[in-house]
Amino acid sequence: MSPLEANRLRAVQYFRELQDRICAGLHKLDGGAPFHEDTWQRDGGGGGRSRVLVDGGVFEKAGVNFSEVFGQMSPEFAKNLPGDGVDFTAAGISLVLHPRNPKIPTVHANFRFLTKGNAAWFGGGADLTPYYPYREDVIHFHKTWQAVCTRHQAPVDYAKFKNGCDEYFHLPHRNEPRGVGGIFFDYLQADFDALFAFVRDCGDSFLDAYLPIAARRKDEPYTEEERRFQEFRRGRYVEFNLLYDRGTIFGLKTGGRIESILMSLPPMVRWLYDFQPQPGTREAELYDVYLKPRDWAVE
Repeated sequence: MSPLEANRLRAVQYFRELQDRICAGLHKLDGGAPFHEDTWQRDGGGGGRSRVLVDGGVFEKAGVNFSEVFGQMSPEFAKNLPGDGVDFTAAGISLVLHPRNPKIPTVHANFRFLTKGNAAWFGGGADLTPYYPYREDVIHFHKTWQAVCTRHQAPVDYAKFKNGCDEYFHLPHRNEPRGVGGIFFDYLQADFDALFAFVRDCGDSFLDAYLPIAARRKDEPYTEEERRFQEFRRGRYVEFNLLYDRGTIFGLKTGGRIESILMSLPPMVRWLYDFQPQPGTREAELYDVYLKPRDWAVE
């Protein structure tokens, strides 16, 4: 077995176990419906486990997907990625959580390891999309990821990954962020053991970054008007995932399982024509204060 294959198998085992731990933590908080699991095989090679919780006590829809796939990509798509040839492997975990209560933010995270030819790299990150933001929650999320990054050495760089998240989770056609950011990294290549330690630290820290926020807000009262605003803002989430998300594009370009690729989409969403928040409202505060990149970790 080559060193590259041995490293790949280590990453696969970790991502599979991480899915178990994250689902257990989310189910404990939710207290309602269990995760439904689909084990699937990909026609071109590999497969995965998709776990989705629907209509739970906290989460309207929560998806946590593990996949390990391999095969060949089109030459046109392959030239955009590191490494020689068209043979690839990809393994990782991807999750999106859509709470019912608009006072709880939506959250996304994914961590992955890819190889193509003789090249191998890690990618991933986590970002928060609040509808009715609470300052302490946003600061907590960012400080958690700052602490993770500062425990590791270059090329891990919190400021770079934070700025990369702000740049990546941005809707150019609307010239606005999807949310308040977090960290994002891709094509991370260096010593495998050092980078793998960083990615494991990220994965192990996800529940710490998000569960305290959800636990604080899950019993907050909300109105139907606030619920409609949440559904409207979810539309931005859909637009980003279908137009720009690299994971979605990679899955579609490499013959991935559609149900798993699109599990990130919320169950209820609306688009309003030319919506403008009323000055002085919490909806306006979201636009005026939180949908502007800033260094929340030093607030």
